[in-house]
Amino acid sequence: MGDFTIKIDMDACTGCGECYNNCGFDVYDEPEGGKANIVDEDACTGCRSCESQCPEEAIEIIEND
Repeated sequence: MGDFTIKIDMDACTGCGECYNNCGFDVYDEPEGGKANIVDEDACTGCRSCESQCPEEAIEIIEND
């Protein structure tokens, strides 16, 4: 774990909470200030559930080399 970077387009993010609702690894907390809220990026396993469920396509999971 921790081999991934989460990139969020904050201009596109609407704070819908789908990333929070679909992450089984507690990477996200409930949206704050109307935007996605990453609390533990190191817990990301790269499953891309948040990326695929984001209705605004605002999340990109990048595998670190």
